[in-house]
Amino acid sequence: MSTSRPRKARKGRWRSPRGIPSLAGLASLFLLAVVILAAQQCLSSPGAPVTPTSEGRAGWYEVFFTTPRFPDDPGLHRGGVVDSLIAAIDSARQTVDVAVYDLDLMSVADALLRARDRGVRVRVVTETDNADTKAIARLRAGGIPVVTDEREGYMHNKFVVIDGERVWTGSMNFTDNDAYQNNNNAALIRSPDLARNYAAKFAAMFERRAFGPARSPGDTVPQLTIEGIPVENYFAPEDPTVEAIERAIRGARERIVFMAFSFTHPQIGSALLERARAGVEIHGVFESVGAETPASQFRRLRQAGIDVLKDGNPYNMHHKVFVIDRRVVIFGSYNFSRNAAQDNDENFLIVADPAMASLFEAEFARVYEQALNPPRAGWPVMEWALALR
Repeated sequence: MSTSRPRKARKGRWRSPRGIPSLAGLASLFLLAVVILAAQQCLSSPGAPVTPTSEGRAGWYEVFFTTPRFPDDPGLHRGGVVDSLIAAIDSARQTVDVAVYDLDLMSVADALLRARDRGVRVRVVTETDNADTKAIARLRAGGIPVVTDEREGYMHNKFVVIDGERVWTGSMNFTDNDAYQNNNNAALIRSPDLARNYAAKFAAMFERRAFGPARSPGDTVPQLTIEGIPVENYFAPEDPTVEAIERAIRGARERIVFMAFSFTHPQIGSALLERARAGVEIHGVFESVGAETPASQFRRLRQAGIDVLKDGNPYNMHHKVFVIDRRVVIFGSYNFSRNAAQDNDENFLIVADPAMASLFEAEFARVYEQALNPPRAGWPVMEWALALR
């Protein structure tokens, strides 16, 4: 299961020292506070919108990552990956089909309404449990048709098909939390062949109301070539998704890194253990909430000596990513769980491109570093620094 709803930030504990500090101590605290404020200024860029990490290869894709700030400031929840999504919608000339688990960003709803106003056909599919947001209500009031899955499993996709030519997909729901508090990825891919796959799945949900196990395989092409790059494209639950991920993992010869919001599927865990026994270097970061549950693969991998950490984001580390041999990337909406494989509507890509892999490797390095050194909310020197402003 995945959700974009926030969890409470973890709170650190601190007891004030007894007695009055000396002048030298006060001076030291003052200097340390100045250093921390300067570092915070550099890291957070207060007053400026978030800039997404993005890079293209041969013009056919862009990759984006969210950049959460700590401490969070709702006043700075603007720009970043959301601007790239809106720009893609604003560029649509004929059609925009949206399948997203959760949508509460009014700026995205407004972009969809602008598209409709200029004559673009706009259609939306969303998860029933999240169909009561103000953004969805605005779409419906503006005449945009919205279909919900009306079932127990989740319509967990996060994709957009634009003009039958481009696909936006990844782990990011179109919500304030996912865009500005949670670690997420997204990609905009220019490929009519790939767009046909996603359009077929959208049509099954929107036009035939076929969700989850009600869908049949065979209406997509799972193996594509885009600009000379091998790409595999899978949809759950109708495609052999677990087998595809296992096959990619078992092909590793040197190194695997992964980031997992939910990793509970034992077959995928077994594939990693087999590669570890074969001498493959493996590093992973789990979302901390749920990492210690009985179904989680966290303890199983750690007990086998694999380097796995719990994430350091006070909100959610929402990625669902493997990077294999610095060459192959697996990413999408698909958590590594039985629910994703058997019940939910999901999608993911396997892209064999070293340039794309390097982007996800860099994101893994950031997430791994934060897992080692999580933000220390409530650190007393920060309180001194704020008082000195």
